[in-house]
Amino acid sequence: MRIRDIIEGKKEWRAHVARVKALPQDYQIVYKEIQKYLFKVGPVELTEGTGLLSGLVDLFEEGAASGKGVLEVTGRDVAAFCDDLIKDSKTYADVYRESIDHEVYKAVNKNANKK
Repeated sequence: MRIRDIIEGKKEWRAHVARVKALPQDYQIVYKEIQKYLFKVGPVELTEGTGLLSGLVDLFEEGAASGKGVLEVTGRDVAAFCDDLIKDSKTYADVYRESIDHEVYKAVNKNANKK
């Protein structure tokens, strides 16, 4: 990664954070909880730019502009809303699951070849 890419990425992130801070307080709270949730469970591509999070801010800005409460936008089950956001994305749990399967397969085949 080049220095210019890092600087550009930081500029994009700062602009993103400014958009979040401009949201109404209830939207900010829910955004931060969703962000924490997504950083814990995945998806893998979440760290590649701000695509998913930026789309979430777009959705929240639209909801706030139309006078909706944040839970009218997400629904009362915010974790289910998050899961729906990433349902087609590869998560860190998926990567870990594949790693375990790979290691078990390797170990089983290694033992089978010894016999």
